[in-house]
Amino acid sequence: MIAHPAASAERLPHTRESLAADLAALGVRPGSTLLVHASMRAVGYVAGGTQAVVLALRDALGPAGTLVVPTHTPDNSDPAEWQNPPVPPGWWAVIREHAPGFDPAVTPSRWMGAIAEQVRTWPGARRSDHPHVSFAALGRCADEVVRDHPRSGMLGPDSPLGRVYALDGDVLLLGVGHDSNTSLHLAEYRQPAPPAARHGAAVRRADGGREWVWWDDLDLHEEDFDRLGADFEVTGAVRTGRVGGAHSRLMRQRDAVDFAETWIAAHRRQPRD
Repeated sequence: MIAHPAASAERLPHTRESLAADLAALGVRPGSTLLVHASMRAVGYVAGGTQAVVLALRDALGPAGTLVVPTHTPDNSDPAEWQNPPVPPGWWAVIREHAPGFDPAVTPSRWMGAIAEQVRTWPGARRSDHPHVSFAALGRCADEVVRDHPRSGMLGPDSPLGRVYALDGDVLLLGVGHDSNTSLHLAEYRQPAPPAARHGAAVRRADGGREWVWWDDLDLHEEDFDRLGADFEVTGAVRTGRVGGAHSRLMRQRDAVDFAETWIAAHRRQPRD
């Protein structure tokens, strides 16, 4: 584990320039593809708010870099599976019949944070067309990352996560923990007999209407990602430090996913019911 000084955590207000310097000190590679999971609250007060944070990320990446964020819509899912909070069974059919179809240009992300939403709405941003786990990207490889996002295999090798892997990209956890590291789901697709589940969402039809669709995919889980991430950090493959006020972690996505593949095989021995 490699750390850089945390003096920036005490310097307020943070600025585009100070955040870009923090990102460079952490090890963000100019010209790389960077998948960011972020908490604006953890970063602290920034002159210019989320706009300045995105500008700082793009400054650190340079003109040849690509910035990627999750723009998931977990509320566009089967209401029978909702737990926080659950909804009455009598509502399920109404939600499935009337929820607007996912529109990558209009549908906001949910629970992904203000920085992800800033990227999603940035001029020139590209967004994948998955109704449940879309991603948005800015920069040189944006189209390559988000195009042709399959409905089934939604976080697998042909998804934007797999494109970041193919590009040897990095993952930045900006003030969030390993439980937010979506890339670790790639390792679940590499397991010999991963559990399956049925998924549903509202989508747009080609004629402009909407419909509810179902598809089969993996039964994805992240309950043990914090423990997985802690064991991964022991390997020394994670750089840690402060970006603004946010304790942050930077890693090569390939290193994290390859480690997770072996870790999951060893620690999830029993199939889930």
